[in-house]
Amino acid sequence: MQPAIFVSHGAPSLPFDDVPARDFLRGLGEQIGRPRAILALSAHWDTDIACANGVAVNTTIHDFRGFPAPLYDISYPAPGDALLAREVTALTGGRIDTLRGLDHGVWVPLMLMYPNADIPVVQVSVQSAKGAAHHIALGRSIAALRKDGVLVLGSGGFVHNLGHITAPGTPEPQWSKAFSDWIHDRLVAGDETALADYRQRAPHAALAQPTEDHFMPLFAAFGAGGQKPLATRLHTSATFGSLRMDAYSFC
Repeated sequence: MQPAIFVSHGAPSLPFDDVPARDFLRGLGEQIGRPRAILALSAHWDTDIACANGVAVNTTIHDFRGFPAPLYDISYPAPGDALLAREVTALTGGRIDTLRGLDHGVWVPLMLMYPNADIPVVQVSVQSAKGAAHHIALGRSIAALRKDGVLVLGSGGFVHNLGHITAPGTPEPQWSKAFSDWIHDRLVAGDETALADYRQRAPHAALAQPTEDHFMPLFAAFGAGGQKPLATRLHTSATFGSLRMDAYSFC
């Protein structure tokens, strides 16, 4: 059975940045093995209900501005899987998008994990306005797909406040550490009640996640791990001061 994974994708330039998170992602695909297909939830596709992209071949969406020119030349033409997309929408009560490709929240980690772009990928949207409990339930609705060789991949940011990032090499601020430590402890404990209410309970939650889009893929991956998921931290680091790049598996 494939695991459910959460990764922090960081800046779109991650493939070119000499940081620990890039090296971790480069080894993660080999660590996991080759899945039959990948079901990816990204912070950068946010809709009112869950959508899945049903395409023959995924286009590469460069949904950012102001980065070096080579970044816009990257293509990750992974095949789609229309049958899997229909199965996902049946399980989630969502709808299919027949036009959308993969945004950088998906292709940035996948080009490091599986650089050949030869594994079928279906992207699923988040609904950040509906909160953590909704995304735990969303993950649970697709958890059984893992038995069929589907890797569920949530891609976001463990701490994501672009207004507080600093120069490379700057020490991580205490508020970022306090938030991350609280979330880690609750994940390892499997404390679903506390996690669903993290916005009220976690220290500095609104500072660490001023908008919730980059955190919802974590809860979807947690839910996709099953009723009582075992959480394992695969990686922890911080770039640009407080941009935490932690990754977890759930099974």
